[in-house]
Amino acid sequence: MRQTLIAPLLLFLGFGIATSCTHEPLNPIGPNPNDTTGNNGRVCDPDTVYFQQDVLPLIVSSCSMSGCHNAASAQDGVVLTDYEKIMQTGDVKAGQPNNSKLYEALVETNPNKIMPPPPASLTAAQIQLIKTWIQQGAKNNSCESGCDTTAFTFSGTIQPMLQNFCVGCHAGASASAYVQLDSHAGVLAALNNNRLLGAVKHQTGYAAMPPSGNALSNCQIRQLELWVAAGAPNN
Repeated sequence: MRQTLIAPLLLFLGFGIATSCTHEPLNPIGPNPNDTTGNNGRVCDPDTVYFQQDVLPLIVSSCSMSGCHNAASAQDGVVLTDYEKIMQTGDVKAGQPNNSKLYEALVETNPNKIMPPPPASLTAAQIQLIKTWIQQGAKNNSCESGCDTTAFTFSGTIQPMLQNFCVGCHAGASASAYVQLDSHAGVLAALNNNRLLGAVKHQTGYAAMPPSGNALSNCQIRQLELWVAAGAPNN
């Protein structure tokens, strides 16, 4: 995969309509009927990385948008919208991250080849997550999250959630609609007029976020609501 420029991104949170950070329609995250590992309905194992809950949202947020790796753009023939296409066009070799083009692009040292290109490159923790998933067999697995609504600190719950589902489109100077969700200050700004909650709850009058059915779970939305109700602290 070669470097692709991230075009102006999808207009977010009721600001109107833009044209770039648009994602392909996806199956909602949850128990996956195509799961080949037998994990459906099981509580997530903290030592296991799950494709549906951990990997797919991250790749969709950061890579599968217009101009990059959705079905319409398919830069370099790579489409990263679902498990089959990620495995095939991302040339993922189960158990072999260093022989998988998807992983190689994430750790590329050449700034002209790394994917996603700076400043949207994945964090070391996110790259490790994908590496571990490949090492564990690159399975199309899913689980029940065991989400805890009593846990809703910004650093421990809210920030990682937004990082996984939203920051690919909403970070830095090129953030969609200039909505930046990669910092506490940016999230506070997005909370104005109920914009963030309205979007993630897919309420009428708000652009549904994350897009294309790749929605937050009810528990995750509840965590966000409780954090906001507590004053949205930077804790």
